[in-house]
Amino acid sequence: MEKTRKYGADNADKTGPAKEQALELISLLLSFAVPAGRAKTLAAALIERFGGLKGLLDASPEELANIDGMEQEAISLIGLMKPLAGSYLKEKIVDRDIIEDPRDVINYLKLTLSGGSAERFIGLYLNSRNELLAAEVLHEGSLAHSAVYPRKVIELAIKHNASSIIFVRSHPEADAEPTAADLRLMRRLEEAAATVDITVHDHMILGRHSHFSARANGWPFEAAFASPMAAEKNSKG
Repeated sequence: MEKTRKYGADNADKTGPAKEQALELISLLLSFAVPAGRAKTLAAALIERFGGLKGLLDASPEELANIDGMEQEAISLIGLMKPLAGSYLKEKIVDRDIIEDPRDVINYLKLTLSGGSAERFIGLYLNSRNELLAAEVLHEGSLAHSAVYPRKVIELAIKHNASSIIFVRSHPEADAEPTAADLRLMRRLEEAAATVDITVHDHMILGRHSHFSARANGWPFEAAFASPMAAEKNSKG
């Protein structure tokens, strides 16, 4: 019987308690930049315009400045939120085995890669304890698979004295469905890494609303993606 692939879904609630909590947090933050009486009204306008915390954190300073009542101090405060959250999430994955539990690294990547339309192809270089040594952007822009050079991947692995790699492709304008071209790239990179005894732990795709892990779907795959993989939707994210 044919099986479907596992995907992690982004199921953040944009209504109800989650939205109310976001409103309270933004109101409190803005109270340091605008009179307290205006903070909640301004917070509500921001949540309405950007659809929630994710949209707000991804907004540019120019977009924020277009909201009536947003002055420079308030814009600067909002602009600090995403870098602070990113630093917090990055600290959570330092000195930890990210293969054993990849959820924190997925959350970190979702935050740091959100907000742009350009695709990025990233290598996460790990030591022998599966701890993160470095995250390197291997390609940025519309991805022609020939533009990811195995030689560059290996040179960076040697530079960081890495034992293994996780490859991550961000696909912000589409879902995380892998293609046959993705499969060919996975195999090409894995073959290159094997020549210098570097392990490839996973190939991940971060889509608009979900993420895909080759490891969770039984990598190495059979000859074509049409072959059945592991089953069931995974809504845990």
